[in-house]
Amino acid sequence: MNVAMTADGKIDTFLRRGAAISSPRDKERADRLRADSDAVMIGSRTLHDEDPKLTVKSEALRAGRKALGLPENPAKVAVATRLDLQPECDFLAAGPARVMLFTTRQTPEQALVRLRSGGAEVFVADAERVDLGEVLRTLKARGIERLMVEGGATLNFEMLKLGLVDELTIFVAPMVFGGESAPTLAGGLGLPGSAALALILVRAEQWEDGGVLLHYEVGTAK
Repeated sequence: MNVAMTADGKIDTFLRRGAAISSPRDKERADRLRADSDAVMIGSRTLHDEDPKLTVKSEALRAGRKALGLPENPAKVAVATRLDLQPECDFLAAGPARVMLFTTRQTPEQALVRLRSGGAEVFVADAERVDLGEVLRTLKARGIERLMVEGGATLNFEMLKLGLVDELTIFVAPMVFGGESAPTLAGGLGLPGSAALALILVRAEQWEDGGVLLHYEVGTAK
């Protein structure tokens, strides 16, 4: 899991439109993480509000993947109870990249047909919510060994709570957004203090751009 957040723990402003947090150096680091991953996963709000491309930006890194016999971009994975995507959106159209979508019966059948006809692999859970454990099992069965999670807050929390994350890297930018409704690293319902998730600090780096990079192992990882 990779996160860029402000000094007050926010991963976006109250406007929730994907505010810039990462420094140029951190963007390069995140690009390398993507290039080293088999797939990149996001949740519903990030998918629909930000419409990220999730592609590797560096031409050299894309070439490096191709030299290893890999697709130039990792697979794009999204989890959403209901999908509402247009064929021309960046998530679907930017690439080339394999697209894997996990949703429920709340997504209309015509939308499922349209997504599949466009080349996306769509998995529909017969339940109110997508089972994240089942998502990871499905991904592994289809060749995804190293998965990078890029948020947002609800997906981050659920993945951490379920013990499905083994590494967490956080870039802490020297800025403050504030705002009670601005999302933090982990959202959802939250946990009482007695059930807090354990993190093990592996490395901390202070960068010349004023940011701090924290690298954790997650104590509850399975």
